[in-house]
Amino acid sequence: MTEDNRAALCVTLTAPVVSFRNHLYSGVQVTLPCPAPTTVGGLLAAAAGGWDRVDPGLRFAMAFHAAGTGVDLETYHPLGAAGKTTTPAPRTREFLAGATLTLWLVDEIDLWRHRLRRPVWPIRLGRSQDLVGIRIGTTTLRPREGEQRSAVVPAFPKAGGTLLRLPTAVAPGRDRTRWGDYRHDAVGRSHVIVPDSLTGPDGEAVVLLPHVHPRAALGSNGGIGERA
Repeated sequence: MTEDNRAALCVTLTAPVVSFRNHLYSGVQVTLPCPAPTTVGGLLAAAAGGWDRVDPGLRFAMAFHAAGTGVDLETYHPLGAAGKTTTPAPRTREFLAGATLTLWLVDEIDLWRHRLRRPVWPIRLGRSQDLVGIRIGTTTLRPREGEQRSAVVPAFPKAGGTLLRLPTAVAPGRDRTRWGDYRHDAVGRSHVIVPDSLTGPDGEAVVLLPHVHPRAALGSNGGIGERA
């Protein structure tokens, strides 16, 4: 490994079925085509045992691919006024099948390897019942810009795929959310070169996303970031 190369922990998470609720839609279960940064941040915080054990400077890169999509039914429990009983009802739910999420962590590699091998709380992706399989290894990232493919990247002018408005960090009281614009190509065929990225062994771009720690939702002057 040369001085310019960078060691990284490469984590591959797989699940037969996942669903990432799009919070921009109310009353329906529309799934995002990829997990939001907050979803992945919460997964890492669960492995560590809570956000108070996670470095506020935590950053990661991620790529995501699903083999297919579908729709099923699940029981919806509407919220009622205080003390008022509501009737559960079936609702359609979009889901993704054959999901693979790849994460790259470049700081505290040994610590995160230990945390992910022996998580404090179960590692889930999306809903609470969606447990995942996990493979952990190390890799070398090269200091050259890679192809977008299945990477989730901050939006830039020539990026491929769908433009997504995703939550990046949620304040400790869950009353405020910092949002960001991202791009993701669901088919993973975008060969656009991603600026300011590193490159994995196969040439795919590895882009460190903005900070996801709840403190990142707080303004620099002590104020709160964008409202959810």
